[in-house]
Amino acid sequence: MHDSSEQDLERQLSEMLTEGEMQDKDREKEQRRLVSPKYEIRIQTQLDPIVEETLKFRSMAKEVDGRYDKYMKQAGHKDQAKPKDDKDNV
Repeated sequence: MHDSSEQDLERQLSEMLTEGEMQDKDREKEQRRLVSPKYEIRIQTQLDPIVEETLKFRSMAKEVDGRYDKYMKQAGHKDQAKPKDDKDNV
């Protein structure tokens, strides 16, 4: 008996939410959301922002792990901006 009352409440709630006309703004927003993009936009850049940022960070501090080493090799950049070891500064 408890299950049927829950089902009735869910049905009534569903009807209340789906009844009536959608407002124009909501309808347009929903239509745009449902339309899947047919094209993918790609922008070609001169500089790779990941490489530039990695070089900048490596010039400021020593990296704990080499998590970007593989990416830097794939991008074709030699990492010249690695900070010197503390032994060199003494």
